[in-house]
Amino acid sequence: MTATSLEHTTVPADTGEVTLLIARQVEPGFEDAFEKWAQGILDTAAAFPGHLGYGFFRPSAPGAPWFLVHRFRDAAACRTWQESPERQAWFDHCEGHRHSEIARRELSGMETWFAKPGSTRPAPPRWKMVVGSTLAVYPISLLGNVFLLPHLEAVPLLLNTALVSALFSVLMTYVAMPTVSRILRGWLRG
Repeated sequence: MTATSLEHTTVPADTGEVTLLIARQVEPGFEDAFEKWAQGILDTAAAFPGHLGYGFFRPSAPGAPWFLVHRFRDAAACRTWQESPERQAWFDHCEGHRHSEIARRELSGMETWFAKPGSTRPAPPRWKMVVGSTLAVYPISLLGNVFLLPHLEAVPLLLNTALVSALFSVLMTYVAMPTVSRILRGWLRG
């Protein structure tokens, strides 16, 4: 049997969302069997409390790896799935699928902003992520304080804070972090 069970790895101890990215190599001719097996394990994981969704990516070219992605509410939910008898049962019955794990990454917190999609390369050091996120937060905070907050003075504090938080989150996720990550790509990876 060439299929290997996923090794237990330590999940980061923070309470933020955890993304598990697994690359698997499938021997030619066994793609259909692997796809059925992978879909079964992903569907089983999706039923676990704290599982936020999954992705299944076929190879970009013949012989390239397949990627399975799980998202969990937190490290505890990820650990519950990884240590579950249901997950182990899938690996106990994977004969004939001829696949092996070739890479695994667990991303949590800011690492997901700095991870290159489809890559199993490690995230940059945390101090570089702090510098990058500071460069993203600073202009948003400055512009918000100058142009937005003066217009929200009459709004109750709870609503004011909710509006600012929502706007800043959208700008960080869709504008600032992608831009900073792209501009600093060489430095972050160096």
